[in-house]
Amino acid sequence: MSALPRNVPASTDLHDVRWLRSSHSTGANNCVETARPRSGPGAGLLAVRDSKNPAGPALLFSAASWTGFLTTL
Repeated sequence: MSALPRNVPASTDLHDVRWLRSSHSTGANNCVETARPRSGPGAGLLAVRDSKNPAGPALLFSAASWTGFLTTL
């Protein structure tokens, strides 16, 4: 069994995704955005990127890992 990917070098490598931003975000572009890739790298995982650098890397999380992170916050 192969390990799940942990990141993609450029969020632009994730095709056909819709990036979502928190409704708590201001117009200052100072937050993170999330997407759920359905195919390609990260399929089935949650992708997270910096809204200030949309072409930059994206981190990939399983649903359980992301829920654990949010619960801990």
